Amino acid sequence: MMPNFINATLLACALGLGISPAAYAKYPDDRPITFVVPFGAGSATDQLARALGQGVSEQSGQTVVIENKAGASAMIGATDVARAGPDGYRVLITTNTSQAANPHLYKQLNYDPVSDFQPVTLLGMGGQIMVVNPKSPAKNVEDFIKLAKENPGKLTFGSGSSSSRVAGELFQQMAGVELLHVPYKSNPLVITDLLGGQIDMMMADMATGLPQATSGKLRALGVTTPQRSPLAPDVPTIAEAGVPDYQMGYWFGAYVPAGTPRDVVSTLHDLLVNATARPAAVQFYTQTGTQPVTSTPEELAEFQKQETEKWGEIIKKAGIEPA
Repeated sequence: MMPNFINATLLACALGLGISPAAYAKYPDDRPITFVVPFGAGSATDQLARALGQGVSEQSGQTVVIENKAGASAMIGATDVARAGPDGYRVLITTNTSQAANPHLYKQLNYDPVSDFQPVTLLGMGGQIMVVNPKSPAKNVEDFIKLAKENPGKLTFGSGSSSSRVAGELFQQMAGVELLHVPYKSNPLVITDLLGGQIDMMMADMATGLPQATSGKLRALGVTTPQRSPLAPDVPTIAEAGVPDYQMGYWFGAYVPAGTPRDVVSTLHDLLVNATARPAAVQFYTQTGTQPVTSTPEELAEFQKQETEKWGEIIKKAGIEPA
């Protein structure tokens, strides 16, 4: 269930929020702001960060640099920002992977998703799409399940984020099949190998997988959301295509190091919220089927707490042991 504040923040996002020029007197100054993306270039998080960076730059007049620090299931990028100076010039644009799922997937992290960060705002929510190579004999979800049951442990699925991995693991558990997981630094790298036939399946975020499916380079078998995507109305939900009650998704959020001054967080919050309503971000949301969702820092903190508990339950149910 989505938090109650979403409808209100969607409205605020749509209307746009005015920011007084006086808000920029101290932050940001003439230094560039760096958005650290813990995933590779071309990933959904990267695409959103670049769109938001453009909007923040347009408002503030300052340069926004996008820095991709992919690897270790977003831990490299998250650790980088956790150790950065608390001045608002190094911002983590991330997902539930680093902030809610990783604590349940790894026995030890180099950062604390709660104490090392100051939440700024939610940035959006989205679903995933199950894709295979067009040469795959699986024409639909039921075909894939049948093929997997005939070849237990031989079919592979790749993932470049915890969302992608857990979506695949949960599919295994609910469909009663055994697949071999292949980890990657980011989802675009998974797409490359899927296109080349090195792996058999992927649960891709819509921003990464949908264009490949629409162009015919990959075959879409189903979406992880409760309803079909308006961007791919002919693609059934996985739940209706053979795995009843299956549902997965992900969210984006912005964080700065713990101890960042309140006025800096407030200004950055307003810049990011405004940026979600600007053309570059609206294009991203529209083309990827991502729902624009913003929040206050306090609401994001509470939402992250709830999501951490939820992801823990999903990961436990999927039978995933912490690495």
